[in-house]
Amino acid sequence: MITLAALDIAGTTVQEGGAVYRALHDAVRRHGSTAEVSDVAHWMGADKRTAIRALLTLGGDPTAVEKAFADFERLLREAYDTTPPVPMPGVVEAFAALRDRGAKIALTTGFSAEVTDLLLERLGWQDGTVDAVVCTDDVPAGRPAPYMVHRAMERTGALRTADVLTVGDTVLDLEAGSNAGAGVVVGVLSGGVPRETLATAPHTHVIPSVAELTDVLATL
Repeated sequence: MITLAALDIAGTTVQEGGAVYRALHDAVRRHGSTAEVSDVAHWMGADKRTAIRALLTLGGDPTAVEKAFADFERLLREAYDTTPPVPMPGVVEAFAALRDRGAKIALTTGFSAEVTDLLLERLGWQDGTVDAVVCTDDVPAGRPAPYMVHRAMERTGALRTADVLTVGDTVLDLEAGSNAGAGVVVGVLSGGVPRETLATAPHTHVIPSVAELTDVLATL
């Protein structure tokens, strides 16, 4: 029985065109980092301050973490103003299938609360679409630590980790789900991480996108 589904946001339930990683790359480059796109990709799914701190060690100013983070948030807002994020195809149906099984729905994200609120506002998901939202601001450490999943359990009243399903599009998402003890750990390819890379992380399923989550649920 699945009592809670904890799903990542960008690349998993929300299509935002990779704006977050372009903004992250631009922000650290403005503070001297020589990071390439491949360096940024290594931090997909991570807490953004943690990612910025690491990327600034690549020739940048290590004291500029907060300035770079402010730049990142501003650049991301500008990107969302130009191209608003939209739900991934099939996500509404996946949410409905989870509700039909009696599961609560939580979103977990490496974004700050401010960026997450902006994103949910643009999506119109502030009306009870989900039961809980957990950001890295809410926990001692972001992925691959299990704390966001556990905080989602706390906020929704889920008691058994074995009854939790997690979904994400990055290696760190899958590691966090596994570290949390989730009974079902699903990777999706919609975020652009190749199957062979995603499959190196602990998982129970790897599927093309959240649209296929209903097929996974049918097997449980």
